[in-house]
Amino acid sequence: MASSEKEHPALGLLTRAHDPSISSQIFREKVQNRPLLLRPSSPDPREDARSKRQKARLEKAKANRKSKKPRPLTAKQKRELGVYDIPKEQQKYDIYVPIWKLWCAYMREILGMEKSRYVNAAGVGPLLASADYHGAMVDVVRCRCVGRVGIRGIVVKDTKFTLEIITPKNELKTVPKEYTVFRFEVPFVEEDNDGDSQMTEPQKPFIFELHGSQFQNRAADRAARKFKQHIDPDL
Repeated sequence: MASSEKEHPALGLLTRAHDPSISSQIFREKVQNRPLLLRPSSPDPREDARSKRQKARLEKAKANRKSKKPRPLTAKQKRELGVYDIPKEQQKYDIYVPIWKLWCAYMREILGMEKSRYVNAAGVGPLLASADYHGAMVDVVRCRCVGRVGIRGIVVKDTKFTLEIITPKNELKTVPKEYTVFRFEVPFVEEDNDGDSQMTEPQKPFIFELHGSQFQNRAADRAARKFKQHIDPDL
């Protein structure tokens, strides 16, 4: 006996819900004669071949510009390349002596020493806290590492956590700010080339002490920051 043709599962389900004529029509239109699309979506009929080529050219040009744009160096790459390192031939004390003289004039100006302004701790503290110390002559007077006490020289680099100092022996020393006290002097007047003072009665220079633990900021960040006086718990 010949086996009967197997019925489609969808047609059997439609027959249960609709009349035979309606179920046959739905099966024929929705299932049997349903078109098979060879791509997931149809292209936009408003986009012609010319606009496609123009869009492709713009995307290609954008990708080329992005690939040619140099990327900035990372912090690790800068350390490996030594971007901010001072070359050996420039680690000489005599090179930075003129910078120290300029720094002294800069400090006298911001402290108002040339205008005979009265200088006290309350008024000078915020000025010193926001000043730039590149070129300052500093001495390490206190430090948890006793081997660093007594280092004297000109500040050539002021980072967030360290000061790099060039000594009169042309040695570059890196001193951490934490748990370190630096002392620096600001001459009251500048000396002439002959070594004579511009005033008949020379006055003692102003002497300040800088606590590095409370000074762990970059020079650019200190310029716009407001500091408040408080007691250092490490003292």
